[in-house]
Amino acid sequence: MNLNTVAPTECPAWQKLGAHAESWRGVHLRELFANDVARSVQFTAEAPGMRYDYSRQRIGAMTLRLLSHLAEERGLAEWRDALLSGKAVNSTEKRAAWHSALRSPNPPAEVRQTLERMRLLASRLREERKFKRVINLGTGGSDLGPRLLADALCDGTLDVRFAANVDPRDLARALDGAVPEETLFIIASKTFTTQETMANAGLARQWGARHFYAVSSNVEAARKFGASEVLPMWDWVGGRYSVWSAVGFAAMCAMGAAAFDQFLAGGRDIDEHFAAAPLEKNLPVLMALAGVWNTNFLDMRTHAVLPYSNALKLLPAYLQQLEMESNGKRVDREGRALDYATAPVLWGGEGTVSQHSFHQLLHQGTQTVPVDFIDVAEDAVLSANVQAQADALAYGTDDPALPPEKQYPGNRPSSILHVDKVTARNVGRLLALYEHKVFVQGVIWNVNSFDQWGVELGKQLATKILAKGK
Repeated sequence: MNLNTVAPTECPAWQKLGAHAESWRGVHLRELFANDVARSVQFTAEAPGMRYDYSRQRIGAMTLRLLSHLAEERGLAEWRDALLSGKAVNSTEKRAAWHSALRSPNPPAEVRQTLERMRLLASRLREERKFKRVINLGTGGSDLGPRLLADALCDGTLDVRFAANVDPRDLARALDGAVPEETLFIIASKTFTTQETMANAGLARQWGARHFYAVSSNVEAARKFGASEVLPMWDWVGGRYSVWSAVGFAAMCAMGAAAFDQFLAGGRDIDEHFAAAPLEKNLPVLMALAGVWNTNFLDMRTHAVLPYSNALKLLPAYLQQLEMESNGKRVDREGRALDYATAPVLWGGEGTVSQHSFHQLLHQGTQTVPVDFIDVAEDAVLSANVQAQADALAYGTDDPALPPEKQYPGNRPSSILHVDKVTARNVGRLLALYEHKVFVQGVIWNVNSFDQWGVELGKQLATKILAKGK
């Protein structure tokens, strides 16, 4: 592949954006809306089942044009085609990041066969009710994705729980009220050697567990441990992108095979939109470019995601891994140390609960934090709160009679992502949207979004420390 790995700072558009940013230092969103009645329409875009309103970002038409030029100069179209066609875009590990194939209408045979096996097993578990409790043992991508899906979309047919922490209290909570003969454990580990996961599997066995399934590429080790069923993992699917694969089996048990198929269809909707929509109307691209603008040119180094839906309360935790493990890098694809910012610190929480905690900092703190609001239209009260919070961040107050402690400076950027309701298809759309956003930002920053060497050193040191203590 002959893909662009030139430093973004060498791109003409990067230099122009730097100069352009200076003209935005004194511009207030209150004035932008007052002077442009069409702004709320001009700065919106749609994808299947979603509408993205970024009119409250500190962005103008020229900003968007320069950001689009930057994406073009970075070779985004070629990188996108390489990703979606299964080329080896993970350069340090020399393999593909082909998670989009997991939700393709015509997936590879191994994917199709695995999905059929998952549907059969999950349907049998849900119909027979032999097991009253299903417990997923995994960590990182083998936990966060299926946990989010199960929490958002569980229909109550099976009691599906999760344990990820090596702290035994985590497993103890998952086991509360369970009995061994009625409990099925799903051990999700690509190598079947993941420290936290195998420690919990060992504790489950000590508790008296008799029934194990596994999701792993190490079939021999899984069988030796006692797994009666082993579903595969593939090298071309990174952990944090794996919920669409057999790693999502626990979620399928919780929500049913038909709903899981809708989840896959939602991801496919966004794949097709990402592949075909022009840059200025492409939701993942627009979200990525807004983030680059805020991070690199307006010097905003954190980012909040606020889902106004209890069903999506685990979304910020899921996105923390997706974004910061993907793009939290200090060297580029050529191994050069970076002198520009990459992934901002991502955090967030469930609205309206978060309004009574950290929103104080968002509105009146000394740091400006860009926000993504997730608005679910079916709940009018929650939608009203989204609108109010976004407006308060953007416009603030301009009444000089108010005392200083009651003044809101405003001019704090946010976007609203609108969906009609929380469904399996919309959750699939949402997760795929953020996946592609992360990829686009990795292309802009010239980093490999699909390795995670930064997690290795601590694990190695912990192993050595434990060995010394024995």
